[in-house]
Amino acid sequence: MKSATIQLETLACPSCMQKIEAALKGLDGAEKDSAKVLFNSSKVKLNFDEDKVSIEEIENAISKLGYNVIKSKVK
Repeated sequence: MKSATIQLETLACPSCMQKIEAALKGLDGAEKDSAKVLFNSSKVKLNFDEDKVSIEEIENAISKLGYNVIKSKVK
């Protein structure tokens, strides 16, 4: 299991958080309970199984919602 921290552009509204969390929870390989959007710092944190989903796929899921991914860190 890998841990990702993804920096996004500044989030404008709390409903953005719900949209992003819902999209991440729908990805196969993303740990549902670990997906958290930190509104004040515009960061997304989640754990994921690298064998099932890549960081690129996670970034794409966020980008498709209209949020720009600035950078990602995976541990």
